Amino acid sequence: MQTYIVLLRGVMPTGKNRVPMAALREALTRAGFEGVATWIQSGNAIVRTPLSPLETADRVREIIRADIGPELAVIVKTPEDIAQVLEENPFANEERQERVFYGLYNHPLDGEKSRTALQKDYGEDRMAFTGHAAYLFIPGSAARSKLNNALLEKVQGQSVTVRNRNTLMKMLEMAGGE
Repeated sequence: MQTYIVLLRGVMPTGKNRVPMAALREALTRAGFEGVATWIQSGNAIVRTPLSPLETADRVREIIRADIGPELAVIVKTPEDIAQVLEENPFANEERQERVFYGLYNHPLDGEKSRTALQKDYGEDRMAFTGHAAYLFIPGSAARSKLNNALLEKVQGQSVTVRNRNTLMKMLEMAGGE
């Protein structure tokens, strides 16, 4: 059995992408996942399963669609993956770590696509990539930034979800990796 951190893309408290965490826990448990736990209402879960990360992402997406309704991207990482992403933070020396955001994908990132995106001017906002994640440093309002999920998905051609350090640290702790 492997413990995974499951991150849903685009969960909202109301509307078409609403995924009540109690309903998610129940649906995942009924489907055979073990150790199911969730944290806050934005789509963060822990599961244990013998499935691979990609199989887990597909299965969770199917369960949400069938049992709850929304069609969402699902990103699945091991605790070790999350620890590595946090460790590789290229903005670790920034005083305002609460303004660093982590873009997580299911597949390795394309270095050439990353280099092309980095050639553009994003004003005071900065972006960096490793092979495992995109990193955004947004000192001002994230709502006004050009750096967002849509841009990150366009750059890499795959689904992404963005979390802050506190959320990733909490999920790592819940998964027993901290």
